[in-house]
Amino acid sequence: MTRMTPVTHAATDASTERPAELVHCVVSDAVATITLDSPHNRNALSRQLVTELFAHLRSTAQDDDVSVVVLRSSGRVFCSGADLTEASEGGMEEGARVLVEMQRLIVAHPKPVVAALHGPVRAGGIGIIAAADVVVAADEASFALTEVKLGLAPAVISLTVLPRMTSRAAALTCLTGEPFTAAEAVVMGLVTRAVPAAEVDDAVASVVASLATGAPQGLRETKALLARDLLARIDAQGEDMARLSARLFGSDEAREAMAAFLNRKK
Repeated sequence: MTRMTPVTHAATDASTERPAELVHCVVSDAVATITLDSPHNRNALSRQLVTELFAHLRSTAQDDDVSVVVLRSSGRVFCSGADLTEASEGGMEEGARVLVEMQRLIVAHPKPVVAALHGPVRAGGIGIIAAADVVVAADEASFALTEVKLGLAPAVISLTVLPRMTSRAAALTCLTGEPFTAAEAVVMGLVTRAVPAAEVDDAVASVVASLATGAPQGLRETKALLARDLLARIDAQGEDMARLSARLFGSDEAREAMAAFLNRKK
């Protein structure tokens, strides 16, 4: 049985059409597939995308028909990080808190969460995959913690990223901001498995099939055990990281760098 999980959007005006859905959720054979579908900004973490992702994570957590959650994107790019257009408008402290909570939702989700990556992941998107339990990436996928290039730091996503990576790998990737490959991400501890692009879906299906053999209580309690230290880190440091992120995004240096970046894209 396959069914769609809808997200309700609040209309600002009776004559205004609802915005197109940016995150879709389909439940089939006990697997909930959540798909990021915002190609116009390379699945950047806009307010709308994050709101819809929140809704689907919460609904699947409460759905007894769901045993496993798969996170993927509709195109090659999984996530390009923060929506810099929105970030440049200011008021990032609340947005940073939301990103802390988004990572927490994934880590605390009672069902295993598998991330399927066919292409690039940048900055804030790496926080999502670090929060997931299993990550399968195409060999051609690339990763970069680019915050340093914009006068920022990977503050909020450090909550999930740093515990996954070796300290040497974290220093190299965070301080240089340079891209690294899926094979390198496996060695660093960020990705579970890298496979040829044509084999990603089959590899994900194999992992999902194995996970689905677990009893619901066994999966729930084992995941909680594995996530205990990561959740404690998020709860202890989340607010400090949100404030740090907001301070850096609001700085003159970061605003100038973001403006220059957005102007180059025009």
